[in-house]
Amino acid sequence: MKVVAIFLLLIATSVSVETRSSEVEPLSKLNGLIEENQGKVIYLDFWASWCVPCRQSFPWLNQMQKKYESDGFVVIAVNLDEETINASKFLQKWPANFPVIYDSKGITASHYQLKGMPTSFILDRRGNIAVNHVGFFGSKLTDYEQQIVTLLKTQSLKKGASNES
Repeated sequence: MKVVAIFLLLIATSVSVETRSSEVEPLSKLNGLIEENQGKVIYLDFWASWCVPCRQSFPWLNQMQKKYESDGFVVIAVNLDEETINASKFLQKWPANFPVIYDSKGITASHYQLKGMPTSFILDRRGNIAVNHVGFFGSKLTDYEQQIVTLLKTQSLKKGASNES
């Protein structure tokens, strides 16, 4: 009886360790991409295929990345669909010219405490969250772009000033 109990305990432990490591994988990938782009302004976008405003945001995100990439701007997207096939179908219609991480279990969403879809965070060059958007509104595109430009300029000036100190 004790042997069976120990065996079952070992199986349960190995399954939970395997589950935990697969659950943190999207967050680990995201952290890796953020680290890879350290020193850049990062637009971190959480989206799903069923999200109607995401259809508007993707062409705009592609445009912003192309326009400001040489200034140190990058977009990273995290898809939260339970089925990645739905994300693939979405991306066929609205392609992403930026990295997309798939998080079907919503681990990254929990970590970032999302309040709606889409949710975006703009990280400054130090990796701090400077701006947070819930939703995506065509009427606010100028504001969104200005937030990016301000961070690109402000951070560049501070970076140059700190080198002299």
